[in-house]
Amino acid sequence: MKYEDLFNRFPEKGFIKTSLGGKRDLSAQQKALLNRKGNELLNRGDSETAKRIFITTGYSDGMIRIGDLYLSRNRPLDAFQMYWMAPDKRKSGELIEKMAAIIQNLLGEEED
Repeated sequence: MKYEDLFNRFPEKGFIKTSLGGKRDLSAQQKALLNRKGNELLNRGDSETAKRIFITTGYSDGMIRIGDLYLSRNRPLDAFQMYWMAPDKRKSGELIEKMAAIIQNLLGEEED
């Protein structure tokens, strides 16, 4: 199988939304209130609503916590998205290295 065929297996738009999020027209007070609500929701188990809040406010610590949760649930691409948007270069870099190793392994298998 050719390399091009391997990449044709990926979704057309890719895996990751690369927008950094964060509404710029929220006041610091509004962001703080929303972030508190997001933390409360996350602690109650509503991670998807908390995620939407953290992306809206650009709250990097919240996005990292969501990424950690995704990673613990074996959702590495979702975790990577959150780390990338946070941005947490260390955690996203670790996942990039793992993904690169997987792709190298796949390419190596295709050559055999």
